[in-house]
Amino acid sequence: QVQLVESGGGSVEAGGSLRLSCAASGYTYSNRCMGWFRQAPGKEREGVASIHTTSDITYYADSVKGQFTISQDYAKKTVFLQMNSLKPEDTAMYYCAVAGGSCYRNRPLADFGYWGQGTQVTVSS
Repeated sequence: QVQLVESGGGSVEAGGSLRLSCAASGYTYSNRCMGWFRQAPGKEREGVASIHTTSDITYYADSVKGQFTISQDYAKKTVFLQMNSLKPEDTAMYYCAVAGGSCYRNRPLADFGYWGQGTQVTVSS
């Protein structure tokens, strides 16, 4: 069955860095849109970054451009989210998810049919 397993979350001080990983299994990895999303308490889940597994084309939310980098290890079917210069407002549960086909900006969350369990990121000031 499809599995997405996130890891790498934790607690850091403002200005610190974390690298999240999402290991995928149970489906054909090619030609998929892999996305990172986050949800802070009391807020809606929002897209952070996405990567197309075949083309490596990436998209970022405006709020994280230049701060976060999404990448992948195709052979290991693992997607990463490098988060630098973290701010308290980056505190959230971070999820990875997969959708079929191409990525595009603001692709609806409903397109992503499979989700991981999430990993908590807490940034203190």
